[in-house]
Amino acid sequence: MAADFLEERINDLIRYGSSWADDFAVDIVTSAGGQQYRSLRHPYPVRKFDISYMLDSATTWSALLGIYYRAHGKFAGFRARCFDEWSSNGAKGTPTALDQAMLPISAGVYQLAKTYGTDKAAGASGYTVRQIRKPVAGTVLVGIGSTAIRSADWSVDTTTGRVTFAADIAGTVTSIGQSASAVLTIGAHSFVTGMSVQISGVSGMTQINGLRALITGTDATHITVAIDSSAFSTYTSGGVVHTRPQVGESVTAGYEFDYPVRFNSTLPVGQDYPGFRPVDGVELIELLNP
Repeated sequence: MAADFLEERINDLIRYGSSWADDFAVDIVTSAGGQQYRSLRHPYPVRKFDISYMLDSATTWSALLGIYYRAHGKFAGFRARCFDEWSSNGAKGTPTALDQAMLPISAGVYQLAKTYGTDKAAGASGYTVRQIRKPVAGTVLVGIGSTAIRSADWSVDTTTGRVTFAADIAGTVTSIGQSASAVLTIGAHSFVTGMSVQISGVSGMTQINGLRALITGTDATHITVAIDSSAFSTYTSGGVVHTRPQVGESVTAGYEFDYPVRFNSTLPVGQDYPGFRPVDGVELIELLNP
């Protein structure tokens, strides 16, 4: 029987009074002469939570006992919120669409992720990355470049942390005006106000190539974008616009998240006093592929 995952969130397990530690899959071989040879299997940390503390209320005790039995001990995973870290913006900041780079999976599909230690340059092994598999529904924001993307143009699977962009809409440019908000002639189209487009392949007005902006207005054959082209060179020919991320563009996201965990121990419960039950040596471990 394959391991199960309970898509329920336990809010009060990893609270103040508990502790956690991140560990890495490092193989260490020591030679006869005492030399160490270390290899890193992957850059993903695994967090372990020690939730051994006095269960000082019947409600907390009931929640812990309930999830332990629903998970069949160490068998099934479940969501847990860590009081110390649950946001893409630092530990507990308000998420923004530009917080964290996503990992590309396939055309138009990206994995939510959080990168650590970016205040300084990474070593040869790169930065530490946590793949975010369990974002909190309703908190995910997505950006391309420096532009936040409206939710109608992407979707997120909150059970896997995968973001999928809507099918690409493209248009061929035949003219661009020089104005505070550039007007692009592209013929009959299906673009709508609020969409984000990237412009490339333009001759003459080359300053606009690679720029992405929101569409602020449309008519049957034109789109207006939030790019000031008034000081750009004169358009001569060519150009195409795309809604989906293009090669070289940064694709980012912000979110709140839960940790996918399972019990990594049994549940030894003392019976010292009714309503105050000491629980010793109880550990949860993060699941990398829940």
